[in-house]
Amino acid sequence: MGGEESPHVPQRVPADPGEGGPAADPAGALADDLPDGLLVADRDARVVVFNAAASRMTGIPAAAALGRDFRDVLPLHDAEGRDWWKCLAPYDGLATRTRHPERPLYLPTGTELLVTAGYRRDDRGRVERFTVSLRDAAHRARLERDRADLVSTVAHELRSPLTSVKGFTATLLAKWHRFNDDQKRVMLETVNADADRVTRLITELLDVSRIEAGRLEMRRQVVDVAEEIRKILAGRVAAGDAEDRFRFEVRGELPEMWLDPDKVDQILGNLVENAVRHGAGTVTIVVEPDAHKEGAAVSVRDEGEGIPPEAAQRVFRRFWRGPGGNRRGGTGLGLYIVKGLVEAHGGTITVQRAPGGGAEFRFTLPAGAPDYAAS
Repeated sequence: MGGEESPHVPQRVPADPGEGGPAADPAGALADDLPDGLLVADRDARVVVFNAAASRMTGIPAAAALGRDFRDVLPLHDAEGRDWWKCLAPYDGLATRTRHPERPLYLPTGTELLVTAGYRRDDRGRVERFTVSLRDAAHRARLERDRADLVSTVAHELRSPLTSVKGFTATLLAKWHRFNDDQKRVMLETVNADADRVTRLITELLDVSRIEAGRLEMRRQVVDVAEEIRKILAGRVAAGDAEDRFRFEVRGELPEMWLDPDKVDQILGNLVENAVRHGAGTVTIVVEPDAHKEGAAVSVRDEGEGIPPEAAQRVFRRFWRGPGGNRRGGTGLGLYIVKGLVEAHGGTITVQRAPGGGAEFRFTLPAGAPDYAAS
């Protein structure tokens, strides 16, 4: 690179633009394989590499970029509209600089890009290569919208029970002697129910965080899946649901199942709650050996309207609510959590139309083994 002709190596300008531009150059061809946009400028600030991803993000053909001053090819501005290259002065700044961390910058068209940059210097600290990496900001924007949706949902779901708790406790403290025992009991029961609602919401948020971070801890032990289902249904009946609302079937003999009992209860509880709240008619739970007889398959069916086929791929996303879901309450996190817990066991879950109408959620759990159990 030390010779005077280095600025004129073939990778800067393609020998025959009609033959595909930089793809004729081995360095450019390799750069085209990168998922991120890549611009490389030489010691004279001329573009020598402008890959396919960079062309796609900026709308600038590679042939129009190669050989030009990179500051003209990629005129980036910050959020205040300042010319980023004038602020940065890549070739005139401190000789000790080696890289610039990622930051959002904008093209004149308003397109937002996530930009990082790095230097290669000679023995005297002069810039030999200036490399700019570009990423599409759309994915980050989606993540930020998801976080904003989560914060908004949490704020909305917390406001109602906390307002109720605050109102009833303030009333009781200020006017305790004006209420009889039955009135006090009703208010305290309401406070208790709202406190349980807040606790459930916090638990859901913690589960979402652990699922997304891959930090779910599995504490496996032998679990009788059929018995766990019976306990869930007994709890629903004790809480006021009609006993004839549920039907439970065991088909065949299950292998010894090594599962996390708390998470299995959470999976079953959420699916039964979903069927009761959003379905109709009898809720049927069927447990049987899976297709390979190496685990269990559980189906939870209702007789309601069911889930439209076009929505089947969306039901396990965060904040999904079916028709009327906003009116019936809930955060839209339950099925997302169920899917995460099932997959943490190594299982799968699907939704389809039940044989008698309504929705059928079917999940499988592998049997596991003592070797996988938490000590």
